[in-house]
Amino acid sequence: MTPPVSRRAFTAGLITAALPVSVQPALAATPAEVAAPSFFENILWDNTVDPLANYHVHALAVLPDDTIIACTEGRHEVCDAGPHDLLIRRSTDKGRTWTPTVAVVPSVNGQSWANPAFVIDNTTGEVFLFHGLCVRLPENTSCSSDSSTVHVISSTDGGVTWGQSRNITSLFDHFPHNWAMHGPGPGHGIQLASGRLLLTVGHRTIITGVPTADRHYGVSTIYSDDHGRTWRSGGEVPMGPGLPGFGEARLVQRADGSVILNSRPGSGNDWTRGVAVSTDDGLSWSRPALDFGAGLFNGVDTGFLRYPGDRVLFSRPDAPMRRNMTVSVSYDEGNSFRYSRVVSPGRSYYSDLGRLSDGTIVLLYGRDGDLDGFPRSVAVACFNLEWLTQGRDSIATGPGLTTQTFPLGPPQSGSIEYPFMVNRDGQYELWLRYYRTPDGALVNLAVDGQTPRNSAIDLTSFRGDGYDVVLVDTRQLTAGRHTLRVTLVGPGRGGGNSIFLDQLTLITAPAKPDVREEITVDNDGLGFELVGTWNDARSIPGYYGFNYLTHPKGTGTNYARFRPAIPGDGRYEVLVSYTADPNRASNAKYAIHHATGTATITVNQRTRATPDDRTGEWKSLGTYTFKAGLTNYVQLTDAADGFVIADAVRFRRQP
Repeated sequence: MTPPVSRRAFTAGLITAALPVSVQPALAATPAEVAAPSFFENILWDNTVDPLANYHVHALAVLPDDTIIACTEGRHEVCDAGPHDLLIRRSTDKGRTWTPTVAVVPSVNGQSWANPAFVIDNTTGEVFLFHGLCVRLPENTSCSSDSSTVHVISSTDGGVTWGQSRNITSLFDHFPHNWAMHGPGPGHGIQLASGRLLLTVGHRTIITGVPTADRHYGVSTIYSDDHGRTWRSGGEVPMGPGLPGFGEARLVQRADGSVILNSRPGSGNDWTRGVAVSTDDGLSWSRPALDFGAGLFNGVDTGFLRYPGDRVLFSRPDAPMRRNMTVSVSYDEGNSFRYSRVVSPGRSYYSDLGRLSDGTIVLLYGRDGDLDGFPRSVAVACFNLEWLTQGRDSIATGPGLTTQTFPLGPPQSGSIEYPFMVNRDGQYELWLRYYRTPDGALVNLAVDGQTPRNSAIDLTSFRGDGYDVVLVDTRQLTAGRHTLRVTLVGPGRGGGNSIFLDQLTLITAPAKPDVREEITVDNDGLGFELVGTWNDARSIPGYYGFNYLTHPKGTGTNYARFRPAIPGDGRYEVLVSYTADPNRASNAKYAIHHATGTATITVNQRTRATPDDRTGEWKSLGTYTFKAGLTNYVQLTDAADGFVIADAVRFRRQP
C-alpha cells in the first residue's frame, strides 16, 4: 500500500524535529461583555403547507451587509431527477423575517434545475448562483439523472434581481473520465485571501448501463480571479484504486493559506468524510484520505465554515441515518471537533452554514418527515457561539485553549518511544492522531510508563484509509521531558500489523471536550462477524444504521459476533439494538464474553426497547468489566423460538 502523507504535510505544515511544532496561546480576551446564549429558528418551506411535493438540496449566502439568501430545489415530485424550480427567500433583519418565495430559476416543461451553490465576492458585493440542468436518458427508469449542464446567474442588488444565465459546462470538457454529470457545490463556495472565488463541482458518468464502480465519482473546482467575469477550471481531486470517490464537497481556507476540501465520499450506510488539501488556491489537490475525526454518519451534504478566532464549524446529521442535526466547532483547522450541540434530534438532512457580521451562526437545513432521503421542511436556525458551546467559548473571551503539538516519526518494529517536552506544570489533555488502514495493527499506549485511560487502539480502517484521533488521557504533567510508548500487541481486526502514527497534541483547557465514551459495532461495520446465512432487512423500524439481519429459529449453529476494540480497562454497560415484532424470538440469547467470564442474557425481541436519537432501539444487558483490546465480544445465536435480529451492540464506558 502507499504510505499516508503525514498530517503536517497533508495540511501544508513543516516538521523538522521531534519538538513542539506549534504553541498556540489562548485567544486574547477583550473588554467586550460575554453574550447570553441565543437561538431562534424559522421554517422557510414545508411540503404540508407549501404547494410543491418536496424541498431538498440547499444553498446559503450571507452578504457583506448581512442580507441572508436561502435557496432550495422546489421539487414538483419527490425525485432527484424530476421537475425542479430553484426557489429563494431573503432576510434583511438577520434571519428574523423572510420575504415570500421567488422562483429565481423556474422549471419550464419539466426542467430539472438542481444543485444550487452560492459564491459571494465580498469586494464587489456581487453574489453568484451556480446550478445544474439535469437530464435523464429515455431508457433511464430511475430517479437519478444521467447528465447535466452547469449554469450561473448573478445579482448585484442583494438577490432582488438576477442577470442573464451563462452556460459554463465546457470548463469540464478536458477531463478524461467521461464525466457527463456536473453538480455545483451544493451550498456555497468561498473567496480566498488572494481574492480568488472558488467553488467545488462534483462529477460522474451517466448511470444508465454503467455499473456503480465505473461511474468515476469525483470532484474538481472552478475559480475566478476577475470578480466573476470569467471562470476557469481548477484541479480535480486525485482519483484511482484505493481512493475515496468524492462528490458533494465544501471548502475552507486555513490560517496558513492552504485550502481543505471536505467531501461526502459515499451514499447510504454510515461514512466518514473525505478530505484533500490544496496549497495553490485550488489548482491542484493532495492525495485524498478519509478523516474519522467527526465520526461516522450517513452520506450527506454538510455545512463547513471558517469562523473568527481560527475556528471551523461543521454541521451534519450525527447518526448513521439522517437524524440528529448537530453543529460542532474545531480549534485545529477541522482536524477534530471539540464541542458539539444538537440543533434538532429528529430526521435531519442536507445543511449549510453562514455567519453574520456580529458572529451569529446561520444554519440552513432539511428536517422532519417520514422519508429517509427527503425532508418535510427546510429550516433556518440562528444562534451564537455561546449557545453552540454552552458557554465554553465566546467571541469576547475565546475558549481559553493552549496547545503543543509534537510530530511522531516513522514507525519501527516492536515498541516505539516518542519523547515530548512540556513547557510548564499543569493538567493536560493528551490527544493522539493516527492513520487507519485495512492492515492496521493493535497497539498499546503508555505515558511515562503508566497505563492511560485509553491504552489500546485498533489501527484498522473502516471502508478506506484515513486519519482518526483519540483522547488518550487527561493528567497532571510537570515541566520537562516525558515519553509516549507505543507497543505492537498483534493484528488488528483486519488481520494486519501496520502502524502509522501522526502527531501528539497537548491541550490545556478550562472546560472538558465533548467525547462520547462508547463503541458501537453495527451489523455491517468493523468488528462484526457472521456464521451462517442471515438475511438483511429494513422493513421494521427501530434499527441502528442502514439495516439489520434476521435468522429463523435454529439450534445455535448460526451466530452473529460483535467484537469491539475496547480502548481501556474498565466497566462498560452493554446495550443491544433490535427491531421488535410479534414474529421475533422471545428468548434471544446474547453471550457477553467479558474480563471475568461469560454472562448469557435472554432478551424478548417481541418487546420494543428504548429509542435513541441516533437511531436504534436499545436494551441494556447490564454492566461488565472489560479488558483493553480485542479479547471481548458479544455473541448472538439462532437458538431461539422465533426470528433472531442481529442489529448492533453498544459498549458504553462508565465513569
